[in-house]
Amino acid sequence: MTRARKLPALLFDMDGTLLDSIGLIVESAVYAFDGREGPRPTRAEWQALIGTSLDSMLGRWATDEADAAFLKGRYRKFQVENHDRFVRLYDDVEKTLRQFHAAGHPMAVVSSKLDGGIRRSMDYFGLTPLFDVIVGIEHTVHHKPHPAPVLYALGKLGVGPLDAVFIGDSPHDVEAAKAAGVRVIAVTWGAYTREEIAPTEPEAWIERMADLAGLLNGAIERP
Repeated sequence: MTRARKLPALLFDMDGTLLDSIGLIVESAVYAFDGREGPRPTRAEWQALIGTSLDSMLGRWATDEADAAFLKGRYRKFQVENHDRFVRLYDDVEKTLRQFHAAGHPMAVVSSKLDGGIRRSMDYFGLTPLFDVIVGIEHTVHHKPHPAPVLYALGKLGVGPLDAVFIGDSPHDVEAAKAAGVRVIAVTWGAYTREEIAPTEPEAWIERMADLAGLLNGAIERP
């Protein structure tokens, strides 16, 4: 049975928005850089880049291509081996996603992770079937804060930017969505504080995922 389609389409960032994986991301970097001599980020510096591509993150401290490949291998090894014990869904995420899916909203995950990494997390919580589209880093040449991943998701969903809303926790999410012409709801519980996100000027904010439905039916919904 085909679901009735209801707009707006909902585009979600994953890490820091749906999934509390901040600890996993930071500790993966600690493990990666502990494996060699050379420049390395502090935990705070690494967290400040969450939401951008791993290659661009590593590129700030890698000394050459071989070093970057070494760091990436150790980073991903730690993530694979420690995923399940580090990650959890934020409060009300599963309930809210299931409500939107049942109501017919087209939904996508737009992440700077590999497609397989996104599916690993969403499969772990049984949420993958709720999404019509999953956009991983390999699907576009450019990555957040570039609008390409958002535009790719819109194309796959078959909706225009005026018929979509992006929900994310980082300045990179806001910049990417706004550059694509998509309205943005920023969440306050992820890797970034409200003060860090505010300069990018999202259209609205939520402090709990459970508040998203009410907001969509209110001021952020275009007539």
